[in-house]
Amino acid sequence: MRRIELRPALYRSSGDAGSGSGGSASGGKAAAKAAVEFRELRKTYGHALALEKIDLEILQGEFFTLLGPSGSGKTTLLNIVSGMVTPTSGSVLIDGRDVTHVPPRDRNLGMVFQNYALLPHMTVFDNVAFPLRIRKASKADIERDVMAILELVQLKDFAKRKPKELSGGQQQRVSIARCLVYKPKLILMDEPLGALDKKLRHQLQFELKKIHQDLGVTVLYVTHDQDEALVLSDRICVMNHARIEQVGTPNDLYFRPTNEFVAEFLGESNIIPGTVENASGDFARVRTASGSVVPCTMRPGAPASGGFKVMVRPESVKLSDFGHAGGLGMEGVVQDCAFVGHAIRYTVKSGSQTIMGLQNSSSGTRIFEPGSRVWVEWAPSDAISLASRD
Repeated sequence: MRRIELRPALYRSSGDAGSGSGGSASGGKAAAKAAVEFRELRKTYGHALALEKIDLEILQGEFFTLLGPSGSGKTTLLNIVSGMVTPTSGSVLIDGRDVTHVPPRDRNLGMVFQNYALLPHMTVFDNVAFPLRIRKASKADIERDVMAILELVQLKDFAKRKPKELSGGQQQRVSIARCLVYKPKLILMDEPLGALDKKLRHQLQFELKKIHQDLGVTVLYVTHDQDEALVLSDRICVMNHARIEQVGTPNDLYFRPTNEFVAEFLGESNIIPGTVENASGDFARVRTASGSVVPCTMRPGAPASGGFKVMVRPESVKLSDFGHAGGLGMEGVVQDCAFVGHAIRYTVKSGSQTIMGLQNSSSGTRIFEPGSRVWVEWAPSDAISLASRD
């Protein structure tokens, strides 16, 4: 999608400088202010706990995702920001203002729903213009801003169509445009791509990311789709059982999870129990149940002795002929080998431990057939110690 410089016209404010896509990247966080703050937030429904002591900041210009399984508390947290739900205790601040008990209409928020919520009797133009007309914007301002935002979402040529004449992906883009056009301080998105098929979801993920980069608006996004969160987000908050498990960049969460839940929830992982044999600085040698010794990076604060678990992603696992084995690693036998297009997926048995490996495939790639005796290894920096699941 062609980059369209709409930010000066659509998102003009005294504090805008530096809060665009550069400010939302990990390198620009230092100067960013908090767009949303949760302070000791708690929510119960009778004896049922929905949220427990949530302390969290979302930065201005950030694409921030709440990720977790059903019942983890992510939608409750979004609804508290929107004003649809009042917390049992704690507070919510938007741009430094306590809005805990402020009605939704006075919070200047935008909302994108999974079911589009378009008005079927109105054209695309009128659907997008609707929030501006409610705010009594001038006809000239409405014409300018609606057409600008329709161009951004690639629907300028569809302005006179009705929602029923659009595809599901196009209808969701109208919903996004309607939300963006009145320049809310914060946009809330609750599983907005959940009703679309896989191909459309991937297409709209790319378009959402580009829109965010072009406008630099703050987005709070809710999803249970791990891949979607990794593709879209500047930072992700992984939630489970009403609590925050970990907050970090996609790279941090994927390669440096702090516990087993995060490691297993985000993609595939090999989790290997063992005992620390030797620790030096950031690295440790861990003896597994099969007697092998493998390397890992020590998680900050992890004990330098005793038992814990090592996590390594399949794509970091390297296989070679057992006869060429050397250094730290594990002996194993290939149980399964599957060609998955861009890669070869291996399942290797080492004692009682099953190891998954994912090797890039090319015409000259060595393939280890089932029954092959192999050596399994990884770089110390590609594995990390984990806190055990509660």
